Amino acid sequence: MVNSVKRAFAILTLLGIRGRMTLSQLCRELKIPKSTAFSILETLEHEQAVAREEETGMYTLGIRLLELGQEAQENFELRRVASPVLQQLNREIDETVHLTVLDNDVVLYVDCYESSKRLRTYSVIGVRAPLYCTAVGKAILAFLDYDEQMRIIKRMQFQRFTPNTITDREALLRNLEEVRRRGYSVDDIEHEEGVRCVGAPIYNNKGRVCASLSISGPASRITTERIEDFGRKAIATAQEISRRLGYRNTAFTGF
Repeated sequence: MVNSVKRAFAILTLLGIRGRMTLSQLCRELKIPKSTAFSILETLEHEQAVAREEETGMYTLGIRLLELGQEAQENFELRRVASPVLQQLNREIDETVHLTVLDNDVVLYVDCYESSKRLRTYSVIGVRAPLYCTAVGKAILAFLDYDEQMRIIKRMQFQRFTPNTITDREALLRNLEEVRRRGYSVDDIEHEEGVRCVGAPIYNNKGRVCASLSISGPASRITTERIEDFGRKAIATAQEISRRLGYRNTAFTGF
């Protein structure tokens, strides 16, 4: 398995340098058996990491690599821009602050600033979580365009994490309508016992929701009486990050 990964990476690297190559050329340069190279290329082609020209049989890098490169660049830029704003919020409220992006049908945690308090929430960058029961997930889902939102919701397989977890589509749609009305989302002890979170969407310069942030902490501190205040802070922070990313729509419904 490790050798296959190394060989796949070597093929992609060489195609990146040369542009277009036949199977025979790849095998000769990389000293890979033809059957092995063909099997790897078949898999890469299926994943759109390479493309094969029908007329010449030559291989080139595929569209999926371009998409991955763009996503990586956007996420790097997002973290760079958001970091000082998130740190400021973290210092102001001393609760854990998260930054996430949509990753297929889940959210991916890409940055986190923890509370200094002994009792606090913990997160690991790179962890994924459901959309339907997290504040960050619902903040993104609520403000996607309708068609994309419905495609994702139709694919959802609901799992109960706590007694408060939303476990059906109709209840989720009602919750998302409330998120759009308020401009912020709430995870009311829906994903983890004893943890409450408030989230808000972040927009890019194309006017599309590209990320979300949340304020997370023990339900004993993020009480129902304080949710609205935390919601306003989440919205204001998301607004500032969106502005720095080039978002300019002052009629933004999420804010």
